[in-house]
Amino acid sequence: QVHPVESGGGLVQAGDSLRLSCAASGRTSSTYGMGWFRQAPGKEREFVAEIRWSDGLPDYADSVKGRFTISRDNAKNTVYLQMNSLKPEDTAVYYCAAEDLYTGEYVDWGQGTQVTVSS
Repeated sequence: QVHPVESGGGLVQAGDSLRLSCAASGRTSSTYGMGWFRQAPGKEREFVAEIRWSDGLPDYADSVKGRFTISRDNAKNTVYLQMNSLKPEDTAVYYCAAEDLYTGEYVDWGQGTQVTVSS
């Protein structure tokens, strides 16, 4: 089991930047990669970005392409989400999750960190 812990959320204005961190402890060797998801009030959780531990290959939701960058530090078992040009619609609780190496499913989730973007 992997235990992701998110940090870095906060209240910012539109156009500002934030960097989220996700530190993963536990059996990270059993994970294929890490992903970021978000859930806004009254909405379903949605995919934001993911990255593979092995080669750092990223993938992004269309809504954040060109504004968000995901990266990882394998030595620290930490994944980052650099968020630039933030918009009010980016307001949500952001969750980090570990992707199981064998099933490809996201099985271990963090507690989330709140990001609020004011207009």
